[in-house]
Amino acid sequence: MPALSTGSGNDTGLYELLVALPAQLQPHVDSQEDLTFLWDVFGEKSLHSLVKIHEKLHYYEKQNPVPVLQGAAALANDLAEELQNKPLNSEIRELLKLLSKPNVKALLSVHDTVAQKNYDPVLPPMPDDIDDEEDSVKIIRLVKNREPLGATIKKDEQTGAIVVARIMRGGAADRSGLIHVGDELREVNGILVEDKRPEEIIQILAQSQGAITFKIIPSIKEETPSKEGKMFIKALFDYDPNEDKAIPCKEAGLSFKKGDILQIMSQDDATWWQAKHEGDANPRAGLIPSKHFQERRLALRRPEILVQPLKVSNRKSSGFRRSFRLSRKDKKTNKSMYECKRSDQYDTADVPTYEEVTPYRRQTNEKYRLVVLVGPVGVGLNELKRKLLISDTQHYGVTVPHTTRPRRSQESDGVEYIFISKHLFETDVQNNKFIEYGEYKNNYYGTSIDSVRSVLAKNKVCLLDVQPHTVKHLRTLEFKPFVIFIKPPSIERLRETRKNAKIISSRDDQGAAKPFTEDDFQEMIKSAQIMESQYGHLFDKTIVNDDLAVAFNELKTTFDKLETDTHWVPVSWLHS
Repeated sequence: MPALSTGSGNDTGLYELLVALPAQLQPHVDSQEDLTFLWDVFGEKSLHSLVKIHEKLHYYEKQNPVPVLQGAAALANDLAEELQNKPLNSEIRELLKLLSKPNVKALLSVHDTVAQKNYDPVLPPMPDDIDDEEDSVKIIRLVKNREPLGATIKKDEQTGAIVVARIMRGGAADRSGLIHVGDELREVNGILVEDKRPEEIIQILAQSQGAITFKIIPSIKEETPSKEGKMFIKALFDYDPNEDKAIPCKEAGLSFKKGDILQIMSQDDATWWQAKHEGDANPRAGLIPSKHFQERRLALRRPEILVQPLKVSNRKSSGFRRSFRLSRKDKKTNKSMYECKRSDQYDTADVPTYEEVTPYRRQTNEKYRLVVLVGPVGVGLNELKRKLLISDTQHYGVTVPHTTRPRRSQESDGVEYIFISKHLFETDVQNNKFIEYGEYKNNYYGTSIDSVRSVLAKNKVCLLDVQPHTVKHLRTLEFKPFVIFIKPPSIERLRETRKNAKIISSRDDQGAAKPFTEDDFQEMIKSAQIMESQYGHLFDKTIVNDDLAVAFNELKTTFDKLETDTHWVPVSWLHS
């Protein structure tokens, strides 16, 4: 195929050069794989087409063509008027219809603009009333559509001037590049603003349509251009700017829900960050309270009830050997219901606001993430765990607990329990080797960190059932836990679905199964509410166990996605 000339006969066409390039590079390429790659790239048809178009345009430009006429739009209008006075046949009707179409009119208008080389924007006339000494004044006209202007204003306490407080990243003002933080606002659409409150000026802007003209005295300070934010955070609380009395401009606020991923666009303001929802096509950022500001005010609001210890039911679901949930009666006669590295009071002192996160996807050679199951007594957590184990014993595993009680004749060491002495157990407690432990009838029971590692080392998914206050101490680079909260349905559904079910008494391993009572239902709901209130920010997934089969399917789907999909995890897990 002959190459297109770019003008003179001595010039080598770009297309011809592209075709010859792989052969010229062949002596310098080491492997056949690289050579194949080059042929594939430079032989791509779409690339050839683009080069041909480029050469055609380049050749056309060198010819310096002169437009046949510069007023095609006016000619089309004259033609339409002329045809209206003629007898209308089908051809004339079709032509008139064609000439009246907006896209054709726009095409002709663009043709005229190019033909006349009239590319400069039409600027508004300069006002006549500008004083000679006001040589620093800028006149700015922005076209306002339905979106906000994307700037907030405040009154300078010392001078009384109305100044731009912040520019919202991605908003109309930011995209224009004409308005900056610190600029003094003098007029809006010819209305003087120096004697007005910021709220009144915002009202003027809100009521303005189309083009808005500002008279501004530029700030002396030079702004450093900032790049788009690369920091992502997970929101650990719900936020509605309309209910926030402290926000400087409710309209500029960004609402979000607990668990939402936000992209931080600016942290220039120590009190109000600028952010947008991750993946949102709208470039405009909104205001959110900064981490420090939110922590400070949430800590002041935090009700005292949250530091009270979590109450646990007087009976428990099956699986005592795995979860060690002791009753209220048991707690009166034992030293502790639960122990872990730190106390409930320590955990609830932390104020959940935001957590910096990053995308993570498990690689095939990596260990599986630890799966932590949390839920109130009687919710069916153990049943769900058992169904998962039965579904694939090679893929799922559970930890073997430690105990100091004597081994029974039908038990094997390392199967039902790992049996150790009281002295060794207490030594391991001192060395922080247990995730959690408890004492029952003068015997210790506990789940060790090494028992979790043992399951993961077998290339299995470890299913761990713990109290919610323990979750925080498992959130490490080593385990990368995925926390699932098993939540009860409404109390009406509990009465309906659990009326024939039974719950096992917390009398060691030989407890009798008894029917649920109304107290059990009430306490299950209350316990779930406290768990969600205190520890909900640590939960990655919530599954309502209304129907066991439906809940199991949802749990299984969650596990499948956990192993294949990309998830947001704390930055510390990948950059420790």
